[in-house]
Amino acid sequence: MRSALIELLRCPVTGQPLHLEHAAEGEGDIEEGTLVSADGKHRFPIVDSIPRFVPASNYADNFGLQWNAFRATQLDSHSGVPVSRERFLAFSGWDPAALQGALVLDVGCGAGRFAEVALDCGARVVAVDYSSAVDACWKNLRHRPGLEVVQGDIYALPFAPGRFDFVYCFGVLQHTPDVRGAFRALPRQLRPGGSLAADVYPALWRNAIWPKYWLRPLTKRLPAGTLFRALETLVPMLLPLSTALGRIPVIGRQLRYAVPVMNYTGVFPLGPRQIQEWALLDTFDMLAPTHDHPQRIAEFRRWFLDAGLEDVWVGRPGFVVGRGRKPAS
Repeated sequence: MRSALIELLRCPVTGQPLHLEHAAEGEGDIEEGTLVSADGKHRFPIVDSIPRFVPASNYADNFGLQWNAFRATQLDSHSGVPVSRERFLAFSGWDPAALQGALVLDVGCGAGRFAEVALDCGARVVAVDYSSAVDACWKNLRHRPGLEVVQGDIYALPFAPGRFDFVYCFGVLQHTPDVRGAFRALPRQLRPGGSLAADVYPALWRNAIWPKYWLRPLTKRLPAGTLFRALETLVPMLLPLSTALGRIPVIGRQLRYAVPVMNYTGVFPLGPRQIQEWALLDTFDMLAPTHDHPQRIAEFRRWFLDAGLEDVWVGRPGFVVGRGRKPAS
């Protein structure tokens, strides 16, 4: 982390400013040290250049495993295909020019697929995640001068409120224990006039017949490493079956969901090896999380309105996506 980040940080327990002790620096980067609350009662380590405000092990451990195993898979700079950029711009509705020089908070950054897009637009990005995925994000993007990475809890974000021009949270909220509570943490981070974009899985009647939800009561209880190794064997066998079903006229697209594997054949212009890698990554993401709580469009819209946001738009371009703006005064 860079020393300028300290001005943005706050103790997640008391809300007090933090000061730095026992810093070890290298090339302008604080690599190790301790952040201490103003009253001296709370101390948080900086490890491998990342401030750590959460326990080393938590309910998001599976995300740390997957993003460190496939830390570059979904970065556009690695895949050569602008999948992450297109989703980021479509879901946020933001003009890339508006991000130039803006201070942006990425909540649930994973390995940094969307942080990379925001950085490419010229933003200064603070990327936060609950899991050890922060290590993958830092390894991927540490060469970018506009990036800071923080390991923190969405329910107690370690930042001074009202400081960010843009806040986004993609692919995260449904995997938290209390989805509405997690959402409510986001608008507080916006400065007056700032914009928020977030998404959740949709609550649909057909979720009840999707094998994902039949299997999760078992798979989410398996040790993450055990599940991952099993999927390394199963995914290459399930993908061809899913692809064959998808070719059936009219009903093929729906039949493909009967096979519990994420299949991007014909969805993204990826090569065969990439298709298999994305399938393993996202099938694990589908079956491993401790929490998976889809939401209805009307409920999601109500959260934006209850937060006092303006210019609210909520729709379902695949996911349930919402946008809003904090009043300027």
